[in-house]
Amino acid sequence: MKFVAALCFMALIACPASAQMETDAINKVLDNVHKLASEADFDGYFALYTPDAIFLGTDAMERWSIDEFKGYAKPSFDKGKGWTYISTERHIYLGPDEKTAWFDETLDNEGFGECRGTGALIKTDGVWKVTQYNLTMPIPNDLLRTVAGQIRTLKSGN
Repeated sequence: MKFVAALCFMALIACPASAQMETDAINKVLDNVHKLASEADFDGYFALYTPDAIFLGTDAMERWSIDEFKGYAKPSFDKGKGWTYISTERHIYLGPDEKTAWFDETLDNEGFGECRGTGALIKTDGVWKVTQYNLTMPIPNDLLRTVAGQIRTLKSGN
């Protein structure tokens, strides 16, 4: 996987050692998000999120509180079926307080191909947790009007 070094907020210079340590910790959390989802580890996976986290899925209707997302995931996880996304590139941005961070990553999924994850983390009591995750599928510009038309047709019921 290609990791891009953390960019310190308001400066594109080398990050201090503390910022690198925070970036390493954030990478570990995000790696575990994908690992535990793939293993259908319900408790471990959801322990990586804040109690008020929001998960935005690929469907426009998928804006879930963490409790709603747990309800969605639990039946599949109980059957040992998770989802596998492999991060191939990740960028992490650390706020000046080193207690907030945001990221974007390119993901590979067997069924959907290239996807993108973006989100935010906060550090509480010395622990980084995901407070928002947004899973999207980038659509090439050459296909965008066609896909947008298909979505409009689907929504209109035609």
